[in-house]
Amino acid sequence: MITSLRDQYNARFTEEHYRRLLSRMDALCGAHVPFRISETPVFFPKSLMETMSQWGSEIVLQAISNESALQQARQVIPARFNAPRESPEPLFAAVDFGLTTDDKGVVIPRLIELQGFPTMFVYQTILTQQYKEVFDLPKGLTSFLSGMTSEEYLSALRGNILGAHDPENVVLLELDPHVQKTRVDFILTERLCGIKTVNIRDLVKRGRELFYSDEEKQVRILRIYNRAIADEVIRSGAELPFAFHDDVEVEWAGHPNWYFLLSKFSIPFLRHQGVPRSVFLSEAEIPDDLRGWVLKPLFSFAGSGVNMDPVKSDIDRIPEGERANFILQEKVDYNGVVRSPYGMTKCEVRIMYFWLDGKPVAVNNLVRMGRGKMMGVDHNKDMLWVGSSAGFYEP
Repeated sequence: MITSLRDQYNARFTEEHYRRLLSRMDALCGAHVPFRISETPVFFPKSLMETMSQWGSEIVLQAISNESALQQARQVIPARFNAPRESPEPLFAAVDFGLTTDDKGVVIPRLIELQGFPTMFVYQTILTQQYKEVFDLPKGLTSFLSGMTSEEYLSALRGNILGAHDPENVVLLELDPHVQKTRVDFILTERLCGIKTVNIRDLVKRGRELFYSDEEKQVRILRIYNRAIADEVIRSGAELPFAFHDDVEVEWAGHPNWYFLLSKFSIPFLRHQGVPRSVFLSEAEIPDDLRGWVLKPLFSFAGSGVNMDPVKSDIDRIPEGERANFILQEKVDYNGVVRSPYGMTKCEVRIMYFWLDGKPVAVNNLVRMGRGKMMGVDHNKDMLWVGSSAGFYEP
């Protein structure tokens, strides 16, 4: 979207550079990156990055200050995932914007989703740095927000994850982490913080204390950086030695209740210029023509279960008692904003937030690029110049 940078990048791009990027990412992550990395980053105007950062902060603050909405959200947290001692705010948040354009070609961000849950915080810094080095991008470009440097960003992230604890007593918790596509971020987080990644199946619970095994000893867990997604745990049917509702003596680096409290459930309550119309399916007057709407389950992850082209019969098949678990959201017509050798490519931008100094602070971004109906990397497998990417701007 910065035309001069796009022209320069496209003219200098080579497949050799791209192969070098992929090779470096695998080497630096300590494992093969299992999802597609785009051939290109995106070059955003500073004004657009500032708008998305500000709007995302406003949306998060509006959502977490609506006590009526939060109370309703608490009612839908499955009992075994309703953890005690809920924090007053989410330690981490992410706000996803789809990019569309008005009739004058001005790019406009529109909210797609939001979450009070960690994202690929460390992986994204590695991808950003490798784009800069491999493709020799101008040194003045940055992906970090709110005036942060990469060192300040990583220091703040490490502080939020560890709190005041020794790394030995802090774990990254996930269900079957060795098979997760986000495993590369787990490996990088281990290196940054000096912590272990622990499978939730392998926890040991003794009274109100949790432990993990490290070689031949049991180590007490005092703080959990939770990456276990409730939807996946439920679908797996896993029998776990620990339930989130257990009153255990641990701190949470990101209290798990915020996965539910700051989520798609929040969207129908929001009133903001960047938020498309949204309504709970249980409260909607269902139009005969649904072409302008998307049907979304409330607590799915990575686009699972989203119906981009619902028809009346799709809704008729959902039992009345389950309709409160879905929303109808006005469809955002993504427009191609990145010029590639294969045509104009669409973008979804995730603005990433840490809770710092009593407020959500925009710290970094990640980008999904695609030409399919959805932006997730799983939905653009057979295309080029799409996938996981990074957004740069001139501060």
